[in-house]
Amino acid sequence: MSKKTNLIRPVIAQIIPALNNGGVERGTIETAQAISDIGWNPIVISSGGMLESQLKRAGAKHLNLPVNKKNPVSWQFTKNKLRKILKDENVDIVHVRSRVPAWVGLPVAKVLDIPTVSTIHGKFEAYNLLKRAYNKQLLKADEIIAISKFTKSVIERQFPKLLPNISLNVIHRGVDTSVFNPTNVTQQRIINEAERIGLPDDLPVVMLPARPSSWKGHLILLRALARLEHLQVAIVLLGAGDFNTGYAEMLEKTSIELGLGANVRITTSSRDMPAALMLADVVVMPSIHPEPFGRIAIEAQAMGRPVIAFDHGGARETILEGKTGWLAKPNDIDSLSENLKTALSISKSKRNELSNLAQSSVKRRFSVRKMTNSTLEIYRKLLLKKGFSPLVLGK
Repeated sequence: MSKKTNLIRPVIAQIIPALNNGGVERGTIETAQAISDIGWNPIVISSGGMLESQLKRAGAKHLNLPVNKKNPVSWQFTKNKLRKILKDENVDIVHVRSRVPAWVGLPVAKVLDIPTVSTIHGKFEAYNLLKRAYNKQLLKADEIIAISKFTKSVIERQFPKLLPNISLNVIHRGVDTSVFNPTNVTQQRIINEAERIGLPDDLPVVMLPARPSSWKGHLILLRALARLEHLQVAIVLLGAGDFNTGYAEMLEKTSIELGLGANVRITTSSRDMPAALMLADVVVMPSIHPEPFGRIAIEAQAMGRPVIAFDHGGARETILEGKTGWLAKPNDIDSLSENLKTALSISKSKRNELSNLAQSSVKRRFSVRKMTNSTLEIYRKLLLKKGFSPLVLGK
């Protein structure tokens, strides 16, 4: 194929189900910003959502398409619409970030001879043939990104026969270290969060930021804290009060039964996570099932906060045992309790040492810049194969 020596800028289309708040959406916007920053054209195709304005600020074009509908009957209509979009926009790479976008987007891109990328963000375990077939579609891209070594290992275990024929890359999710930076958080922002939560005075704060879902480990944390008989703490279950469910009531009832009721705060999610994390003496991620990555662990460490998690999943890759946090035996209340006791009793000098190491570790290993640069390198590789000149792609 002849080289494209003209100055046509590559067009990269990312396809995700929706633009509501979440790790997939944030990663999409961060990647769109990086594409725009190097002078390429970013497009995002989704069913829309609250983050559309952020996407536009990142310099990306948004095109609305129902790529969130899981009913296969609707897919052909969506494929026809997508085909027109990809042709009209002269798209050079299609990057799908979820299963339905993969089922809709990858076949259309193949027909149009457009190189493809897929990112596997979430759980990829499948215990029946139908789910395995549903997941497998994401592995039909030219380049595949797993968000952690753990996620890569799940793919390898689930689909060993495909491994010789796929290109599987690990690119960890990143955190914006200018936003998640303790020196950039004002005292007033911290006070605002403390008042919103209703923190009791003069107690160390144990924080679990997670949505109201039983596998996030709220109950096991409460039971572990109840065993710290001579250590009074404020317990903040940040986000457990989201949505109108009975989950928060169940947690409140359990807290009272365990004798923790007076010190437990069950709140909605924060709109200022850096300030909220500044309130924590220790951040806990006691997920019962392995997290594919666990973004909260790197956000907390970026703020200089020690993290305790169970020793499985992505936590093994983000927490340096005994240096930036602690890894408890999975689903072991006693182990979690002991690690909480250790974290809450370390000296001020040890805490400062841990804080500095945690921040430098995140900047070095898990920054947004590292994540987006690695993703851009995959795009460059595909564009060079497509015939783009290295002079156009830059570095």
